[in-house]
Amino acid sequence: MDAIVLAGGLGQRLQSAIVDLPKPMAPVNGRPFLSYLLDYLNDSPATRCILATGHMHEKIASYYGDRYKDLNIAYSVEAEPLGTGGGLKQAFTHVTSPDVFVVNGDTYFEVDLRKLLQAHSEKGADLTIALKPMSDISRYGVVKVEACHIKSFEEKKEVAEGFINGGVYLARRSLFDGFNLPEKFSFEETFLKQVVAKLQVRAYFSDTYFIDIGIPQDYERAQRELRRYE
Repeated sequence: MDAIVLAGGLGQRLQSAIVDLPKPMAPVNGRPFLSYLLDYLNDSPATRCILATGHMHEKIASYYGDRYKDLNIAYSVEAEPLGTGGGLKQAFTHVTSPDVFVVNGDTYFEVDLRKLLQAHSEKGADLTIALKPMSDISRYGVVKVEACHIKSFEEKKEVAEGFINGGVYLARRSLFDGFNLPEKFSFEETFLKQVVAKLQVRAYFSDTYFIDIGIPQDYERAQRELRRYE
């Protein structure tokens, strides 16, 4: 089974903390953050990982080559920035399994991928999204759910508590088929908001460890908290 890591981020908000590195390669306790994600995928049903890269892709490829532990590594390289949607759609052309895991390259969300796969298969979903219950979620958009069906994605706003999209997905390889999409688009803002009304999009709830290193404060927090995964 394949997995995709969205590893093309520029890391503009982390420029004060990382220099001359793509965001997924940001060092955490002397290791690239991406290595923590690959360790996570190595202990999952995935046997092959497609790294969707762009900015400074050469540094990622030269570091990991074509194998990491038990994972075979392939690359989907953006010649120019395509957005999370365009980059993911391009990476899907490299997928060989009927379904594929997708994880964000700047987020560690410790979802049990075996249970996610079981839930996805049992419900016959086109897309299953792992949701994290959180309080004080003004930094994130809110996901509205009814009986495990995802109904809508709301904009970032002051909300006391709710469910956020944790950046871990399980999708059919045919997910993008039949949609008229531009070359460059956002997976979260453009695609997900239109797909909920047209496909079976299910929620998988996981109240497990979550961190997004996209801002310097949380990047510094990762230095402390991710030590337990070394």
